[in-house]
Amino acid sequence: MPVTAIVGGHWGDEGKGKVVDALAADAHMVIRFNGGNNAGHTIVGGHGTLRLHLVPSGITHPEVECVIGPGVVVNPTALFDELEILHGAGISTSRLRISDRAHLVFPFHVELDEREEVTRGKKAHGTTRRGIWPVYADKAARFGIRAGDLLEPDFLQDRLDEVARHTAALLGRTVTPGELWYLCEEWADKLSPYIVDTHPLVQTALRRDEAILLEGQLGVMRDLDWGAYPYVTSSTCLAGGACAGAGIPPQRITRVIGVVKAYTTAVGAGPMPTELRDKTATRLRDVGQEYGASTGRPRRCGWFDCVAAKYAAEVSGFTELAVMKLDVLDGFESVKICVAYKDGRRMLDTIPHTAVLSRVEPVYEELRGWQGTADARTPDDLPHESRAFLSRLAEIVGVPVSMVGVGQEREALIPTGFGRRDIASPVGGS
Repeated sequence: MPVTAIVGGHWGDEGKGKVVDALAADAHMVIRFNGGNNAGHTIVGGHGTLRLHLVPSGITHPEVECVIGPGVVVNPTALFDELEILHGAGISTSRLRISDRAHLVFPFHVELDEREEVTRGKKAHGTTRRGIWPVYADKAARFGIRAGDLLEPDFLQDRLDEVARHTAALLGRTVTPGELWYLCEEWADKLSPYIVDTHPLVQTALRRDEAILLEGQLGVMRDLDWGAYPYVTSSTCLAGGACAGAGIPPQRITRVIGVVKAYTTAVGAGPMPTELRDKTATRLRDVGQEYGASTGRPRRCGWFDCVAAKYAAEVSGFTELAVMKLDVLDGFESVKICVAYKDGRRMLDTIPHTAVLSRVEPVYEELRGWQGTADARTPDDLPHESRAFLSRLAEIVGVPVSMVGVGQEREALIPTGFGRRDIASPVGGS
């Protein structure tokens, strides 16, 4: 069975959770490989609407092993809240595993994040203020505390002395090892059943050739190296990042699904060339319910950016696209797609340096609109104009559209083959 990576093809919030949830019906394991509780994946099904931020989106399937990989940063308090929601919905979390190598988000990380955003003033990056960049910074500086440390008291106590001194210097106030120890004790009591060395579990699944899904967070345009730096996250969002963040050899990933919406959205600061600030943006936001799953912030909205999607497909190795929320475009007389950027007299067909990206103007191609995708359940049910739209996206981005979302329910995710005749990826459901 192939190992499939599901990654965002734009700025995040594309609908990756829905794709993972659907494909998990035929999977053995789902591994979340990057980020923290700074972005959410929404699942709508028999358990109602679930907004997950740390737990992998395969958790609603009773037979699926769900792994929070070493590339993820875990805020225990946020995770406890999430587990409570799942238990309240009647969903077992006995199959959840947290890598002992995953780093922990402390309250002081959140404090540092909030302070920095306030200090930036009008130049704030628009972070979620969840402490994500500070914990990744500590990880790189080798001051981090990992989940497995909670299970080794002597080792942990020695580490906390160093962490307390480092944190006190950053915050300019006293931070004692004792207060950190008390917090870790509380966390250990609740987290210990979930914390394991996930490497043997993953390797066993690989040897058995079992289906594995790698669930990414945010999108390529927020990637630390390839996104619109500095308006990025602090981990890699590419499929290549799943190798390190999940512990999967690169040659085992044979399928990479780039998830995009039929239009473009973003949360936070930084350039977004197709952003609209008119009644069209308001319509997209209202119909698409474009508000952040983690923060509730209204998302910036605009027409589909083919330049960004093609760039994402190239650097992340997309083998196919999943185009979500096609139904939100129902009723438009015409729709637009951005096929290039204009920088003065130059025409660009790829993502340039952030300084250039901040000043480019989108070059649009206009297509006929359509009506009636919300009721479609097969490719033949889709209006001709919407199929032409999908085929054009596949042509420009350079990979086929293998599935299309036309609503929140699992049944509203349609297997398709736009852009290549020999692909019709099955979508599971339960």
